[in-house]
Amino acid sequence: MLAYPAIDIRGGRCVRLSQGRDDARTDYYKDPVEPAIVFAQAGAAWIHVVDLDGAFGGAPLNLPTLQRIAALGPKIQFGGGMRDRATAEAAYAAGASRVVIGTRAATDPAFLREMAKAHGPRLAEESRIGRGARADDDAAGAGGVSGFGGRAKRS
Repeated sequence: MLAYPAIDIRGGRCVRLSQGRDDARTDYYKDPVEPAIVFAQAGAAWIHVVDLDGAFGGAPLNLPTLQRIAALGPKIQFGGGMRDRATAEAAYAAGASRVVIGTRAATDPAFLREMAKAHGPRLAEESRIGRGARADDDAAGAGGVSGFGGRAKRS
């Protein structure tokens, strides 16, 4: 088993959300690179980085921070707002070794297949796993999924 230390970024800070709720946020570091340095010095092979601004807003805002973290050496698995191929390509260019497709994977299987064909093992899918997308209580009967990008029908 390989454990990935994680860094969630919101508003340029390292944070933790309780149950994925932005109104239940705890700030940990002003600069998300600080915990990345600790993880790298401890020998982490991978760091999981989530751009919560991207997850909530639909496009990542923290690619410069991703670039700074990637420069430390560990491989980076990056997610948050990966809703089109160009955005994923920008994350790869900024230093991501792997990107996580969350909300869009749950709502668009064709997009997920396209990305898997283009990137193979450099792609991770988070549909209904973890924080990215989850079944809604009120939408479950209708096959609904809600994620940071809103509600959509499952295919």
